[in-house]
Order: sequence, then C-alpha cells, then structure tokens
Amino acid sequence: MMPISICFASFVFLFGMGWFCCFCGVYLVLSDLVYFVDWGIVSLNGSSIVMTFLFDWMSLLFLGFVFIISSLVILYSDDYMSGDFNIFRFIMLVLMFVVSMMFLIISPNMISILLGWDGLGLVSYCLVIYYQNVKSYGAGMLTVLSNRIGDVALLMAIAWMINFGSWNFVYYLEFMAGSVEMELISFLVVLAAMTKSAQIPFSSWLPAAMAAPTPVSALVHSSTLVTAGVYLLIRFSPSFSCLLNTILLLVSALTMFMAGLGANFEYDLKSIIALSTLSQLGLMIMTVSVGLSSLAFFHLLTHALFKALLFMCAGGVIHSMGDSQDIRFMGGLSVYMPFTSSCLMVSSFALCGMPFLAGFYSSDFILEMISMSYVNVFGFLLLFVSTGLTVCYSFRLFYFVLCGDFNFVSLYSMVDTNYNMVVGMIGLLILSVLGGGTLMWLICPTPSVVCLPYYLSFLTFFFVSLGGFIGYEMAGFSFGDYLLSMYYYKVSSFSGSMWFMPFFSTYGVSFGPLGIGYSSMRVFDSGWMEYFGGQGLYWVLFNFGKVNQWVQHSSLKLFLGFFVMWVVLLFMLIY
Repeated sequence: MMPISICFASFVFLFGMGWFCCFCGVYLVLSDLVYFVDWGIVSLNGSSIVMTFLFDWMSLLFLGFVFIISSLVILYSDDYMSGDFNIFRFIMLVLMFVVSMMFLIISPNMISILLGWDGLGLVSYCLVIYYQNVKSYGAGMLTVLSNRIGDVALLMAIAWMINFGSWNFVYYLEFMAGSVEMELISFLVVLAAMTKSAQIPFSSWLPAAMAAPTPVSALVHSSTLVTAGVYLLIRFSPSFSCLLNTILLLVSALTMFMAGLGANFEYDLKSIIALSTLSQLGLMIMTVSVGLSSLAFFHLLTHALFKALLFMCAGGVIHSMGDSQDIRFMGGLSVYMPFTSSCLMVSSFALCGMPFLAGFYSSDFILEMISMSYVNVFGFLLLFVSTGLTVCYSFRLFYFVLCGDFNFVSLYSMVDTNYNMVVGMIGLLILSVLGGGTLMWLICPTPSVVCLPYYLSFLTFFFVSLGGFIGYEMAGFSFGDYLLSMYYYKVSSFSGSMWFMPFFSTYGVSFGPLGIGYSSMRVFDSGWMEYFGGQGLYWVLFNFGKVNQWVQHSSLKLFLGFFVMWVVLLFMLIY
C-alpha cells in the first residue's frame, strides 16, 4: 500500500476546510450574523489571557478562498516541485504561511493580528530564499526589511491603543472616529498596509520576491501576503479621515499607473504578472479610499482566483521552457501547449475585465461606482489610464507568448503539464469563470442602480479597446531609427525599472550611511585619530622603553652617577 503524500493530505484537508468556511460565510451573509468567540487561555489570580476570534461573512469567505487556493497550489506543487529533495520542508513552510494568514483574518485583536502579520513576514523570507543563491538572499532581505517598517508601525499602533484599555480595535472604529488617538492609529495602520501591499514608495520588494518558487508566487500574490494589507485597510476603513483617504487615493493611483506602465516594458514573465498584481492592489486600495470597502473586498476575492491561475500557467510555461522566463524566447505556445494557453487566456481576460468572467463583475462595477463618486480628476484619469495599460500589457503578453513562431532552441519538447498541475489549474479555471457571478449574487443580492451619462458609460470600453490595440501594435514595432530608439531606451529604462524605485530602496538607503562610515573610518580610524590615538601611544611608549632599556644597559658610569645623585638628594632631605 502506497503511503499518502503530504501534498495530497494537505490538499484534501485544506480543500474541505475551504468549502466549509465558504458555506458558513454564505450562511452568515444570508442570516446577517456575526460571531465573537472568546477563548480563555490562562486565568490566574483574577487576571485572564483571552484570545478573541471574529467570525463574520467577510472573514469566513476570505478564509475559505485562502484555503481553497492554497490547497490547489499545494496539489500543483506536488508535480512542480517533484525534483526537490526538501519537498516536506517546502510544504511545511506553505502551511505555516496559511496558518499565519488565518490568524490575521479572524482576529479582531491587534496582538493576534501582529502574530499573523509577523508570521507572514518571516515565513515569506524563508520562502523567497528557498532557492539558495545570492539573488534570492538579496530579494529576501529586501522583502523582510521593507515589511519591518510596517511591523514597527503596527507595534506603535498597539502601544498607542493602550490608551483605549483594550486591543480589540473593532469596538473603537466608529465610536472613537475623529479623535486624535484614532487618527494616529489609522495613520500607522495605513503605513503598515502600504508596506505589506507594496504601495509607493515600498513597491520594489514585490517584483524582487519573484525569486521564490512559482507555487509560492501563486499563493503570495493572489490571496495571502500582499492582500493582508488591503484586508487590514478594509477592516479599519470606518475610522479613516478625509485627509488620510486623499493620501491613500493619490498613492494607490500612482502605484497603479507605475505598475501598469512598467509591465509594458518588462520581458520577464513572472515580473509582468507581479507588476499586474501591484496594479490590482492599487485599484483595491483606491476603492477603499473612496469609501467602497465592500467592493474592494469583492475585487480582492475575484482577483485571488484568476491571479493564482495566471501564476500556475506561467509556472507550466517556465517548466516546459527549461526554466527560461524571457517572453522573447517564447511564441506559438497555443499550438504546443493548448490547455495551458487556454488557461492563460481565460485568466488574462478575467484580469482585463472580459464580460462574464470573474474580474468583470468586480472591476467594471468598481469603475462605474467610482465614476459616480466624488473623486478628483487626477485620480480619475490615472484609474482609467491604468485600466487601459492593464489590457495593453495583457495583449502584449498574448503577442509574445501565444502568437508567431517558437523562438527558443531548435530541439524542444513542449507538452502540457503533469496530472496534478492540470487538476489544480482546472479547479482555478472553473472558479475564474464562475466565481465572479456567484459572488455577485451572494454579496450583492440587491442590484445597485448605476446612473451615468453616455460618455462615462463608454469610457471604460474606450480605454480597454485602446489599450488592447496599442499593446498588440507596440509589441510588433521595430525601432530602427537611431534617435527614436535612443528616446525609447530612455523611456523604457525609466518606466521599466519602476521609476528607479528598486535603486532608491537599496543603494539609496544604504549609500549615505555606508559613505559616512567609510569617510569616518578613513579620516578617524585610519587617519589622524589613529596617529594620535592607538598608534601614537604605541610609538611614545615604544620610544620610552628604548630609552629606559638604554639607560639600564649595564653602564657603570650611569649606575655610579645615579648612586651619587640619590646620596646627595638624601643628604639634602635630612639636613
């Protein structure tokens, strides 16, 4: 009898738990119920330590989606990581990741939220450096140090919440809204969420985290690490002031635009999908900032489905390409890998907002509701231009990966992926097609009336069509003219490097302190301070020692002279 693999056992348990949580969440939606569970851990001399859990429709639905996606990712990993000798350690790390996310989701208490928050940061570091090389270590260090800023902000929020007498923030969100204490706590929570969700200026760690194995990317960039910040913002949104919402709106809109623009100049397959995640996170946070937090949560769930599928398809393509991620070497994969290409098309169309796929129900609804809201023209324009850029880089991806001829080695064997990988992708494919409509019927049972003039109604369609056309055409351009190619190089080096943000996050932070340290070492430790300090004292003592040695070197005249001197001195003292 064959032993059951840890991947299959984890898949069965998480898949069952995921559907159970989803059904419980649907029951709570329909019944309009919220459950608080207080678990007394320790009670001693009248003092008790209590762990509080919050079960409402939002936490249970999100928890169900995390469990379902992680179960399919673990099943996918069974084949994808089959050549790895440390598969047990890998699955254990992924399960620790899921448990940390679970603590974050069901906690109304800042201390237990910090437990899940720090768990996500530490386990993500272990997963990013899983392939042990210099690039992975650099990416892991950038990831963990960027997230440290958010951890410190959360610790400061916890310290400030002592003024309220409890760390259960749920009780104070609306009651204390507008007070100075709540303003400060909200600002610190926003700072923590910006680091975890990689908003400007903390965006550089998210594409660097692509050094992790592809199944980890599918989990991290769909429903766990990067969405933790958005989920925290959704929970805290009732306490945000107008100023804080305006800052969030501008930062998220700029992040959306920067990520969408950068993805159009990128040639690494996983980096393109990572930048699309960054763009969608900007959309979610922008939705929270205009007061539509339920819609942001809706988009968070639908985005988790098609983004996990997109990463799985990318993993299958990279596997078949001999671990090459450059899209310029790909081409014609729709002929050689029809199933993977179909899944890639469905997930990319869901990302673009193709009607009746998962992304359409949330993103189109968000665009229409924001068009009806009070939004400044800068944020409004960036929102629609970024939507066009999303379609632009998706069509560019189609052009390079699926169309034309195969551009890699002449001897190749391109096949669709293995059995477990296919099962995981089929599960997410079904959810990416049907999940959006089902969630719409559950979360929004009453239809919302959208009343817009014609030009605003067709604005989304216009930008999507324009973006798709420009993306397909730009992919086939050849920049032969010297001046044009130089101009294109300057634009691409600025836009394709995320506005030089990775440079500022690494060299920009370390260059000043390291330069000051080098100058102080050269001037002080290796300069005049060394001359007058350690080395100078050494030479003074050395020379005194030489004189002393010379004095005491068996010279009879000196000894007699010292003897006469001491006798004369003694004689003077006595008389």
